[in-house]
Order: sequence, then C-alpha cells, then structure tokens
Amino acid sequence: MQIDVSVLIGRFQAFHNGHATLLQLALETAENVVVVLGSSFHARSTKNPFTWRERADMISATLSAADRERVSFVAVRDYYDDVRWASAVRGKVEKLFPQARRVALIGHFKDASSYYLNRFPHWQLVAAEQMLAIDATVIRRVLFEADDMKVSLDVIAHYLPLTIRQYLKAWSILPHYAALVKEHAQLIAYQAAWKAAPYPPVFTTVDAVVKTASHVLLVQRGGFPGKGLWAIPGGFLDQNERLFQGAIRELFEETNLAVLSSTLENTLVDVKVFDHPGRSLRGRTITHAHFFDLNTSHLPDVSAADDAAQAAWVPIEKLRKMEELFFDDHFHILDQFLMLSVDED
Repeated sequence: MQIDVSVLIGRFQAFHNGHATLLQLALETAENVVVVLGSSFHARSTKNPFTWRERADMISATLSAADRERVSFVAVRDYYDDVRWASAVRGKVEKLFPQARRVALIGHFKDASSYYLNRFPHWQLVAAEQMLAIDATVIRRVLFEADDMKVSLDVIAHYLPLTIRQYLKAWSILPHYAALVKEHAQLIAYQAAWKAAPYPPVFTTVDAVVKTASHVLLVQRGGFPGKGLWAIPGGFLDQNERLFQGAIRELFEETNLAVLSSTLENTLVDVKVFDHPGRSLRGRTITHAHFFDLNTSHLPDVSAADDAAQAAWVPIEKLRKMEELFFDDHFHILDQFLMLSVDED
C-alpha cells in the first residue's frame, strides 16, 4: 500500500543518530515527511534547551538539499493531556496534507515513554526493529557539564551526526547556555539532597491563580530553577497546614496582595490538581491550584517579596504571547482556568 505521508514525532533534544535512523525510515516510507517537534513553546530548560526553530534547523542541517524539500516541520506544545495533544498532532498534519488518506507513523518502542505511538489508531504504525541505544538525557548532561566543549562532544561523537556536533559547539557560546549550565548544577544539587530518602520523594505544592479586572496576578522568579521566568504565586506545602491555607500563605508571602484573607475565601471559584509526572524538573511534584476571581474593577496593590523578583498584574489578553516565558507548566495551568484557546494556533 502506497503511503501518502509519514510522520515522525519527538522532542529531539538534541537530534542524535537514533533519531536520524528513524527519519531515514520515514523518508523511505513516503515521499512527504512531517516531523512533529514536541514540547514546543516552552521556556528553555535543561530538559528542553532548544526552541522548536532551533531543532528544525538542526535536523534540516543533517539532510541533503533534495530531502529538505520533502520534510516539513510542525511545532506542538505539551498539553499535559494525552487526548488533547494527540488531537493537536493530527490537526497539524491534516492542515499540511488535507488530501492525505494513508498516513504512516514512524517510531520505536524504546520504553514506557513510547506509549504515545498507540494514540494514533487510524495511522499505520511503522516500527523500527533495532535501534542504537542512545539516551538524549546523557547527551544533555555532557553538554551542561562540559569543561571543554570540543573534548566533550568528541567523547559522544558516535551518538551525534557531524552537523549536530558543529551546531552544539556554536550554540554553546550563546548567552542562554551559561544560564542553563547554572540551572543544571542547581537541579543536580537539589536531587542529590534527596538521594538518601528510602524512596523517591513526591512533593506537594500549592498555587494561587488570582484574577480580577481582566488581569491575572503573576510573579517573576528570583532564583533557580526558572530564574527570570513568570509563574503563578505558590510554593511547597508546609507540614502543618491544609492546602487552602498553604495557597493563601504563599500568595501573601510572594505578592503582599492587598486583600483580606476572608475576602479571598469568598472568591474561591475552583481547585484543580496538576499531577503530570513530567511537569517539574525538580522531581515528582503534584500541585493544587486554587482559582480566585476577585471580581473587582480595580487592581489591588501588590509588591514582590520572599523569593519573587517581581509581582505584577498582567492583562489576560497578553498571556498567549508570553507562553515561552513561563516556568514549568504554569502557562497550561492558566489555560485550564482562563480558557486561553491555545488550540487555535
């Protein structure tokens, strides 16, 4: 059966020889190939250090001129919702090739993270039988712990196409690389502090989404991880407090919001739990987000405190353009409460 389009889905952080093998299989399967760049529109992090445009450039650099003409790239965000994510992937592919009737999904069942391959029952799965055992996490660790970038890239040369090694060497001199190196060191130290625990820890956090006068209250993080990124006021739950009390405490500590606690209690609209295993690089973190609508025509005074560098009322209409400036999954938490219509991209 002739295939109209083949689809390859991945984060490609960074694109390595295993990915290259799958891309070659996609090119052999169909004349037209769509590469879906997952985890797009995030702020840079040690898990997702490259923007979707950078990843598209990296992958394109490994292809011949003729193959570049056959490959299209689409960027898809993390929705932390498998059904919504799969629908977005299908929509992007169908928008590019609306007449395609026979679509092949190229993939490899590496581990539990490959479950997404089963989310597309109407596409023909073409699975690679044997693959090089390459872990992109190891590549990123080498990248962020390099004393000499050239030497480090030489050590992992057998994992990466030559053009990717050249790209990474040039990319590492850009300003954002130094900040990611600091973030990586902080996360390694944070995780090391919990290594003596008898079992992997699960952290509980609380957040406060406060809306009024078509604005939402945000803080800018003052330290790593996520230094300089925007976030919802919140933090870790104390041992002797309930969830609602913790959310209120963190809200006041970080923003000095000029509203009485009793007023906040009466304006609570909803509470949602966000528990995706990959939502935080610090470890397994489950947050309870409390949504308050003050329903006022004015903006109460706020001032940053504790570990927040800035507290500000931000117009809700501006949030979509700020998506790549948010910490962890906080943009998607806001989307759940404020209906930002990100599916319309």
